[in-house]
Amino acid sequence: MVNKRNKLYLIILMLVSWVFLLLSGKESLKKYLPASMFMSLLVYSENVFAERMKWWTITTRLFPKVNGIMPFVIGVFLSGSVWILKFTYKNFYLYVLVNFLVDMFFTYPFYSLFKKLGVWKMIHLKQYQLTVLFFIKSLLMYAFQKYVGDRLYSRIESPVSK
Repeated sequence: MVNKRNKLYLIILMLVSWVFLLLSGKESLKKYLPASMFMSLLVYSENVFAERMKWWTITTRLFPKVNGIMPFVIGVFLSGSVWILKFTYKNFYLYVLVNFLVDMFFTYPFYSLFKKLGVWKMIHLKQYQLTVLFFIKSLLMYAFQKYVGDRLYSRIESPVSK
């Protein structure tokens, strides 16, 4: 019963994230989706490594053979990355501050709630270490947007005439 309830929570979290992703606007999606997808791929890869290293475990899975991080990767991380970039990109200090606050929220109250629900738990990683990991990934996402995402977007916006 608890597992079914947790799956429902994850599905609702994904659906709400997708609604917010669509609300970000077509231009924001074109501009920031590549960096957000990069972040999602990074989070997925990190989770595969982290579970092998026993940093944490995700106990609730939507589907038995699908990695437990997927609802977060294709939901809240993807959508949240687009929104954070939309409102803070080009203002690095604001970007760092917003990411730090979001990371702290995810690391402490959000993690505590999901641990209590039995969705996931940290094993050999401490919460402050998770915050540092999130912060490092946020810097990588900013760099990706600056050096790759902006170039991709400029090519989409001004295609070369034939």
